[in-house]
Amino acid sequence: MSGSKKIFGTDGVRGTANIEPVTAETALKLGRAAAHVFKSLHPARARGRHKIVIGKDTRLSGYMLENALSSGILSMGVDVLFIGPLPTPGVAYATRSLRADAGIVITASHNPYDDNGIKFFRADGYKLDDNIEGRIEQLVFSGDIETIRPTAGEIGKAVRIDDALGRYIEFAKASFPKGLTLEGMRIVLDCAHGAAYKASPCVLRELGAEVIVFGNQPDGTNINQDCGSMHPGQICQKVHEFRADIGIAHDGDADRVLLCDESGNLIDGDDILAISALGMLDQGRLNHKTLVATVMSNAGLDVAVNAAGGKVVRTAVGDKNVIDEMLRHGYNLGGEQSGHLIFAEYSSTGDGLIAALQVLQMMKTRELPLSKLSQCWTRYPQLVTNVKVREKKPFDQLAGVQDLVAKAEAAVKPDGGRVLLRYSGTEPKARLLIEGRDQTVLEHWSRQICEAIKKQVGA
Repeated sequence: MSGSKKIFGTDGVRGTANIEPVTAETALKLGRAAAHVFKSLHPARARGRHKIVIGKDTRLSGYMLENALSSGILSMGVDVLFIGPLPTPGVAYATRSLRADAGIVITASHNPYDDNGIKFFRADGYKLDDNIEGRIEQLVFSGDIETIRPTAGEIGKAVRIDDALGRYIEFAKASFPKGLTLEGMRIVLDCAHGAAYKASPCVLRELGAEVIVFGNQPDGTNINQDCGSMHPGQICQKVHEFRADIGIAHDGDADRVLLCDESGNLIDGDDILAISALGMLDQGRLNHKTLVATVMSNAGLDVAVNAAGGKVVRTAVGDKNVIDEMLRHGYNLGGEQSGHLIFAEYSSTGDGLIAALQVLQMMKTRELPLSKLSQCWTRYPQLVTNVKVREKKPFDQLAGVQDLVAKAEAAVKPDGGRVLLRYSGTEPKARLLIEGRDQTVLEHWSRQICEAIKKQVGA
């Protein structure tokens, strides 16, 4: 196979489970290649053997991929540490805590259960850079490591780490101020039948909250199904039903969170960024007075943060792009509208539980309901539409699409609006964002552009 082939997307390897590239065969090759690359990055360990952590979410196909990956890793003379179902940020933390060479999490995040994926973390808990991904890909397709076959006692061994969940629970609780509790708070929690089904309820209860849990009975096929942050209507309904103070909804691997206030109103990632950035600015804790957001975040964020004496830096879509920007310049808060929130003081990746805890501590210390906290900024009207596609043909090759985008931009720009059209990096979808002052104008141009895409490449 050609070394130019790619299997890594914007967030690891992802696709339909048991169809290339998410197969046992490719997972085994990935395990071998990754083990070789990470051994070369840490050639002389201070003590002991090379080791890689493997965690996963609750998908049925996780068993298949876990075993294939571990077989490949072990065959290269690297040990495997199984930590079982754990949120993606928990795997990143365990990688650092266990002093491993790398971490792997088997998850397709917010995607349906029949998808799965493989994401890698460096020894420091951060996602891989493009160079390391390229080295792994080259080895997968070139066959250059086929002759490397450790034998006898040089083959790796696998062990299960029984206290990984407890380690992550204590790590998450440490992000909440000492001496402060959640006593007196009623929280509705939706774990999406995913990786946080044990960790999040335990943390919130140990901090003193009354917790009403949903989405905590995974069966391998119900992850993200009509629940969690992909279907936040349920958590908003439950908050109203149980008269809760707040609703918390994760996605399948719990690197995202969406909230719901006590009145049943949805609080998305942009709301959480606004609440957190303005609070941290007020406390002098926002590094360089800068918030990092993506091009998808609402323009109202810039207005609110600028008015408070800060600024917003924008990146391309993807929490990896946000984290890279934060690392380059020493920023400590960033995230996405979708609910990936990175609080760099506590975590090396998006962590839905830690993000929720930061909002909860502000509610407690300021003695304000979430509805009041979220009034700190004004959102511009924004319309986001997804179009399922059968192929990701460049937009400039789709008849009339670019002309429609140009006309839409001309219509919304005078009011400070914008148009963003892109393909999803993790799903077969085109995503259109239109922002401006007039909702009717947004709906008109969204309809025009999406229809043109559907006619030519719609699924």
